[in-house]
Amino acid sequence: MELIVAVYEDWGIGREGTQPITLAADRKFFREMTRGCMVIAGRRTIADFPGQKPLPGRVNVLLTRSGKEFPGFTACSSPGEAVELAKQAQRAMVIGGGSVYRQMLPYCDTAYITKIHADPVSDTWFPNLQEDAGWYLAEKLQSGEENGIAYEMLLYKRK
Repeated sequence: MELIVAVYEDWGIGREGTQPITLAADRKFFREMTRGCMVIAGRRTIADFPGQKPLPGRVNVLLTRSGKEFPGFTACSSPGEAVELAKQAQRAMVIGGGSVYRQMLPYCDTAYITKIHADPVSDTWFPNLQEDAGWYLAEKLQSGEENGIAYEMLLYKRK
């Protein structure tokens, strides 16, 4: 299983349920990487989707303990249930938020990280894979600058 996330310098990923800084290049990278995949997200992440609607061209899975259903999403009540469902997909990608990343990280072996070289105030963080002995930076996929903010798309692999 794979995951994709945009992180800031301190590995923060969001504040109050959304990303403080977004880059068009990261959005494009996200669309390209997740197109045709099964995507697994939590309720707060889905609340940040345009119109709270499923992402087109993907199988949308909601990981939730509440049992609340969203039209167009397959609900799973546990990480184990999501993992079993993901086995049916050619490719499954965890897309957030913080709680879902923490629950699903043990099942992932590939992480696409957009490192945004900015430091906005965050209230949610992703584990720092650079400091995690179980992961290594496999490849720098691309880098650039947008609106004066430098970024890198990085591929981490589990050792």
